[in-house]
Amino acid sequence: MTTAGEIMTHDPRCIGVNDSLRIAASLMADLDIGVLPICGEDSKLKGMLTDRDIVVGAVAAGMDLETTPASRLAQGKPVTVKADEEISVALDRMQKHNVRRLPVMAKRMLVGIISQGDIVRALALQAARPVPSISL
Repeated sequence: MTTAGEIMTHDPRCIGVNDSLRIAASLMADLDIGVLPICGEDSKLKGMLTDRDIVVGAVAAGMDLETTPASRLAQGKPVTVKADEEISVALDRMQKHNVRRLPVMAKRMLVGIISQGDIVRALALQAARPVPSISL
């Protein structure tokens, strides 16, 4: 079976815990992405920030995007998957926690991001592989 590490997006960009929400939103726009990992000065994963978090959690609440740090919207421990775990584990976690993307970890460090789309593409490729002939 395929692992999360085989289908993930490698070397994701992080936003620092003290970087402003405006910086995060600008980076998302520049990279055409909807999520950024929040990383500490120790380069460890501290949370995840989505474009929806910024709009619903900050803009709608009247927070100042220039002064509010990304860490303010990080809630709880991020749901992750290990790079060597099968994609079925990632899919189960996404369903259980109602998230569309998971940080991929190796040796407690962020190494990638896996999305629902990554899993769908991988499963579609597996399903399209020819079945070997079976001799009776």
